[in-house]
Amino acid sequence: MPPTGWPHASIEARMTSKLQQYVDANPVGVVLTGEVGIIIRRDPDTLRGADLAFVSQNRLARASPSGYLDVAPELVVEIISPNDRWTEITAKLDDYFSIGVELVWILDPRRRRVSCYRSPTELELRGAGDTLTAEPMLPGLRLSVADLFGKAPEVSSVAARSVETAM
Repeated sequence: MPPTGWPHASIEARMTSKLQQYVDANPVGVVLTGEVGIIIRRDPDTLRGADLAFVSQNRLARASPSGYLDVAPELVVEIISPNDRWTEITAKLDDYFSIGVELVWILDPRRRRVSCYRSPTELELRGAGDTLTAEPMLPGLRLSVADLFGKAPEVSSVAARSVETAM
């Protein structure tokens, strides 16, 4: 998988910062980033790399002390990149829920919205005026969708400016 572009990285940094601030104030688990490897199946081993994940202290206590994550995180966050295909995103959703992930947030920088899944078929959309919550795993967490995307230009705007500059 190729490295992400800077708009993706900026949104990932913002989300990481906000989740980490919550966990620092409420030590209920850990925030993992950097395409953390999550074991989906064994024999043969199948991994998924999540942009971000939250794992509670309870689940983390059952994890191997090193290597890939062999327990399901409660929350997985994926940020859509321009080259992502919807079939791959839905395959990831199926894999995450098959191991016991409770909530998946799919951040869409182009549309500046978040798709919140509690199962592969249970979807709630959150737009710029909405707030994300993650009850009961992260009680009291409230994240403004608009703040997650920040002032970073939309991906399509960046691409359009690049084309204009090249002309």
